[in-house]
Amino acid sequence: MKVYDNDMLRNIAILGHSGCGKTNLIEAIAYTSNLTNKIPKIMDKVNMTYSMGLVPVEYNDYKYNLLDTPGYFDFSGEVISSLSASDAAIIVIDATTDIQVGTEKSLELTHNIPKIMFINKIDNEKARYKDTLSMLREKYGNKVVPMIIPIYKDKEFIKLHNVFENMDGLEGEFKDEAVSVKEALMELIAETDDEILDKYFNGEELSSKDIQKGITIGMQRGDIIPVICGSTINNIGTGEILETVSKYLEPKYNDYQSKFKGQIFKTIVDPFIGKMSYLKVIKGEINKDIEIFNINKAVKDKIYNLYTIKNKELIEVDKAKCGDIVVITKVNSLQTGDTVSLDKDEEALIDLGLPKPQIYYAVLPKNKGDEEKVGAALNKITEEDPTVKWYRNSETKQALIGGQGELHINTVKIKMKEKFGVDVELEDLKVAYRETIKGVADVQGRHKKQSGGHGQFGDVKIKFERSKNDFEFAEAIFGGSVPKQYIPAVEKGLRDSMTKGVLAGFPVTNIKATLYDGSYHDVDSSEMAFKMAANAAFKKGMEEGQSILLEPIMKLKIIIPEEYMGDIMGDINKRRGKILGMEFDDYGKQVIYAQAPQAETFKYAIDLRAMTQGRGCFEMELEKYEEVPNQIAQKIIDCTNNK
Repeated sequence: MKVYDNDMLRNIAILGHSGCGKTNLIEAIAYTSNLTNKIPKIMDKVNMTYSMGLVPVEYNDYKYNLLDTPGYFDFSGEVISSLSASDAAIIVIDATTDIQVGTEKSLELTHNIPKIMFINKIDNEKARYKDTLSMLREKYGNKVVPMIIPIYKDKEFIKLHNVFENMDGLEGEFKDEAVSVKEALMELIAETDDEILDKYFNGEELSSKDIQKGITIGMQRGDIIPVICGSTINNIGTGEILETVSKYLEPKYNDYQSKFKGQIFKTIVDPFIGKMSYLKVIKGEINKDIEIFNINKAVKDKIYNLYTIKNKELIEVDKAKCGDIVVITKVNSLQTGDTVSLDKDEEALIDLGLPKPQIYYAVLPKNKGDEEKVGAALNKITEEDPTVKWYRNSETKQALIGGQGELHINTVKIKMKEKFGVDVELEDLKVAYRETIKGVADVQGRHKKQSGGHGQFGDVKIKFERSKNDFEFAEAIFGGSVPKQYIPAVEKGLRDSMTKGVLAGFPVTNIKATLYDGSYHDVDSSEMAFKMAANAAFKKGMEEGQSILLEPIMKLKIIIPEEYMGDIMGDINKRRGKILGMEFDDYGKQVIYAQAPQAETFKYAIDLRAMTQGRGCFEMELEKYEEVPNQIAQKIIDCTNNK
């Protein structure tokens, strides 16, 4: 594959609801460009895409880097990564159904880049092209405008018509539609530029140059969203898509005279090849056998080889220019989001903005002794997919894995087994409850033991009370009742005791302990004896200070369409939560700020998706600990103590 200049490169992300025909569209384009001799086939079942795929295509002297993206919400991180490297997006829409959630999500994610809508399956007997177009325009306004329309005869698809071509052969409603669509598009074109607008109002015919300029400006601003139609299975509309992309879209980056700068937007860990890093060239050009700086990691690396992809195989290239996408292998420091440059003083590019985990599960190996393998596999998976997070919870002794949904987590589980040879099970999370006291306790702790020879003796008086801090220790000893050398042992004894409370053995927090008196023995006292005395005082203090159970309270930010407000607010109340506030975001959606106990939110991602038909999302983080209501607390204590 030859080296392309910036103006002949187009990076296009293909988006849409699962099953709409995204992958088939790429296969049809590959066939049209003679990259393959296979035309897409109708599948018995939908082949779900789980990760981004790169398919470079050469056609009419242009190179198109097509980025195939998953249509299911759990893999939105792959879509966001792809869009970060794209000049524009093609949103594939199924003409045989209503507007799907994946279409809505795609339009939200592409709000700041040019886009084309491709209405697929127009030759299907169930196709409803006009209804689909009407629903799109009702939802997104008149900026959604057809450029290529289908012509039918006796309800059978005949051909495509470009609204800028002459209308010979068009009759009746199809001619009327073509005229109407062209007029609407011309009006939008005129509004993009003052000079074009003057021509339009003066009744002058717009030149092809005016039209091209207007559509390009309109798409860049988001004021024009062209609609093309076709059929991926029968390779209809493919050429029209490529022509529209090359004619009306401009590369996002055109700084080819500066020193090289780029960003890693995708990482793959291949068991045979090693780490593969997908790089978008943003400035200048990159050559093989050069040294680059990883700006994020502040390290220097050597690039030995550059690759493009052809029919899923790596093909070596000597260099790549601004705007192109290449693959780098075996550079271990590179991670998704990293900025690389020839200049070590370059600023890092902004974060890709990948979503935080929506749901967590505990993961444990099926085979004993595989704990280290689990960690190693998850480290590699999080390199490939930064929307997966994992950590070990020291309180619950669980390894926790977070992702965007159940399917996402199960995909990780399958990948761990098939790619890294580690078989694991998933379990629900344990809540990291804690214990503290509500009241004040003034107690004595005494440890005395005589068993021949030296005995053991330690005696302390300690006041326990609630604290805002995890633990406070103070001493107010007068007259040497507890020698100074034993006071650190008292504090150590208390800290050790706090690992296990008296109610259900949960860690203790928010305690202040003041050592104010005690006694000792010249011979039998020791550090160990005073640690034991402190432990005895702690148990008494927890019992007499009215021990209570605390639970983690999560802060939630929930984003939903307004029509779901009532259901979501009612559901939060059922979860023992409370609404803190509401506001509209920049896209007309409602943002709800709320609090709820962690125990009530473990499966919230699943429930929210069900309540909003996949249109809602949320972020959640630990905010504080609060007392568990008595009735619930007793059930937790009984359940824990009976295990």
